[in-house]
Amino acid sequence: MVSNKVRTLLTVLGIAIGISSVIIVYSAGEGILGLLVNQLQSFGTNIIETEVKVPTAKKGTSGETDSAMAIASGVQVTSLTLKDLEDVKKLSNISGGYGAVLSQEKVSYGNESRKTFIFGTNADYAQIDKMEIAQGTFFSDEDDQGLSQVVVLGSKMKDKLFGDSEAIGKYITLRKSKFKVIGVAKSKGAVMGMDFDDYIYVPIRTLQKKIMGIDYLMYMVHEFKDVSVVADTGEEIKYIMRRNHDITDPAKDDFRVSTMEDMMKMLDMVTNVITWLLLAIVVISLIVGGVGILNVMYVIVSERTAEIGLRKAVGANYSSIMTQFLVEAVLITMVGAVLGIIVGVLVSWLISVGATAAGFHWIFSVPLKAFAVSLIFAFACGIFFGVYPAKRAANMDPIEALRKE
Repeated sequence: MVSNKVRTLLTVLGIAIGISSVIIVYSAGEGILGLLVNQLQSFGTNIIETEVKVPTAKKGTSGETDSAMAIASGVQVTSLTLKDLEDVKKLSNISGGYGAVLSQEKVSYGNESRKTFIFGTNADYAQIDKMEIAQGTFFSDEDDQGLSQVVVLGSKMKDKLFGDSEAIGKYITLRKSKFKVIGVAKSKGAVMGMDFDDYIYVPIRTLQKKIMGIDYLMYMVHEFKDVSVVADTGEEIKYIMRRNHDITDPAKDDFRVSTMEDMMKMLDMVTNVITWLLLAIVVISLIVGGVGILNVMYVIVSERTAEIGLRKAVGANYSSIMTQFLVEAVLITMVGAVLGIIVGVLVSWLISVGATAAGFHWIFSVPLKAFAVSLIFAFACGIFFGVYPAKRAANMDPIEALRKE
């Protein structure tokens, strides 16, 4: 093995790269999950969301098609209404709620003009989603009921339209109509790709009737009081929705009710799927490293033919020769594994430092299973790719081996 330093070093390096990738993938998965969970929790943990979905009419199916699939297929469910919102708010365990509608419109002020997202919602939104107002105020129920043409700007949108100038009391133009700026929100950041700082917030009825010409919601969120009975509250919401939508068969529900716990489980599942997909790619690099082990061990066996012949001539049996070369193969992979773990942990830490410096809530964490998987992979790789050269060495005829030398 010493005489093949370059080959051995390259093989160790290949294994180290594969193992460090395993550590980084697991750590990044933990970091991303923590980031997304923190972003979701910034909206409150005591919320229950009702969103639209496309019911499935086919027999033998669960009756469920999620919203993403509905959007992709061009199907639009328009059955969720403000009546649903208000009826759910009457439940004893519900303290408030808001509906949501999203539109993309051209907005202008003076010489500044741009296309942006208009978020229609109710007065309860600011309290439930923990929106803080930097200047002015959020709109009221009276503004919503009266179809007032008022807006609250996200912090980035305020800067884009007004720069350093005062925005409160000024009028912006939406669909050729004037809307008065009554508030500017504090920066909240992006959540799962949606930058709420770049939004314009409008009373939901104003957006529905004066801009979009619709009467439905995209989703609604309610805040509950007692988490111990949230499951019962969810069932009560389903009962109200089915009653309002004339649904008798749960398989034909055109809505989905989810708690924050449900959303966390979904995030965890998605993160695990992504992690395993990335690990599948990493395995390829480990296989490449394994091929390197096969090559190095094959050369080592060839160069040590005389030694093998001599050992067998003095009584070394099949298993001892086999064990010797398997141990050497495993030793190479384990050295690569240790080096890879050190590099992987260091790179993962640097990623967390960089993400934190960039303003993300990124927790540095490497789960124990990452170390276990790394060591098991390395050990298995050494055994699997080392077994053929070891068998070749163990099967050598001592006379033929000594004669070749």
